[in-house]
Amino acid sequence: MKDALGSASRRRLAWWGLALGVTVAHLWVAQQISQMSQEAWLGDGAADALKRMEVAFVRELAPTAPLPVPARSRAPVAPPVPPVAPQVAAAPQPAASAPDAAAAPKVEKAMDPVAAVQPEPAVTVAQASSAPAQALTPEVPASGVASAAASAFEWPPSTKLTYALTGYYRGPVEGGAAVQWLRQGRRYQVHLDVFIGPSFAPLLQRRMTSDGEITDQGLRPGRYDEETQVSFFAPRRVTVRFEPQRVLLAGGKEAPSMPGIQDTASQFVQLTWLFTTQPQRLSVGQTVEVPLALPRRVDRWTYDIAAQETVNTPAGDIPTFYVKPKRENQSSNDLAVEAWFAPSFQYLPVRIRIRQDEETWVNLVMDKLPQQARQALSLQDRP
Repeated sequence: MKDALGSASRRRLAWWGLALGVTVAHLWVAQQISQMSQEAWLGDGAADALKRMEVAFVRELAPTAPLPVPARSRAPVAPPVPPVAPQVAAAPQPAASAPDAAAAPKVEKAMDPVAAVQPEPAVTVAQASSAPAQALTPEVPASGVASAAASAFEWPPSTKLTYALTGYYRGPVEGGAAVQWLRQGRRYQVHLDVFIGPSFAPLLQRRMTSDGEITDQGLRPGRYDEETQVSFFAPRRVTVRFEPQRVLLAGGKEAPSMPGIQDTASQFVQLTWLFTTQPQRLSVGQTVEVPLALPRRVDRWTYDIAAQETVNTPAGDIPTFYVKPKRENQSSNDLAVEAWFAPSFQYLPVRIRIRQDEETWVNLVMDKLPQQARQALSLQDRP
């Protein structure tokens, strides 16, 4: 009898020991993940956190066929000059600047779901604002297209995307994430919140926030906060501040600023703005350069438009463009952020993958239709 009781007691102790060991192992994994980027958490732990804008999301964003950004005015295109009858001598010749019917772009029916959402050629935007007397040319300078498209671009209302998270770090991990684009007049905030473990008691949370100003050249960050919290540990925060000529990095370091510089959170929305206003940039084989301020350094990151891919989501199969950074430009401590931008969802990233190496990564896939606030007043209409 005593042996039976002793055996049961030993089994209970072994079970509790195993449970405690699993819990400790999970906490250790969470702490290791929080240090994947090997950032030095210096000096900013006591800084006041940014206050989030308050926004009510009232509707779902349904997919739509993307349209080229229109110019502000569209001049009528003169019809082609009819052929001259051979018996008429000394017939007037058409002016050299008259439109040529052969130069008109051909419209072809898309044969696959990705091609169905591919932006129209850049020449369409240029033709929309050309005068009747101008000749049509097959190539249009990118600067002209960007200028016309950017002048007609209207920033979307506040938007929230949620993602299901899966990943791997010494074993499978699960969780969730959300990206929020918030705007009030010319001020914006971008929030990227990631958690690993159950939502009611996550093992790890990381919150990334960009706060700044909307300009004619896209976003101009003023401050970036990155806060990480592991269960049973106090949260740690780093802050990056942006000034006209310099960037104040974590730990009191500073670096020269660059035109168009972004932070870890704002880069997603900046790329959305770029692809919307310059759709010719979003084609396979193109590259995009983004000056990026990380907590410890400033550098230029080059992204490749690598492929057209269909992303399977609970909201359906979504055609996207896969954009990834060049790994050779990165430090071994940097996290590579890849994104899949969907033209049918206002060029928002419906999938994001954050990777350190082949054995350490998290994958975020949109788990439902995005939510949006009511359309705000146009920036041009505001005082």
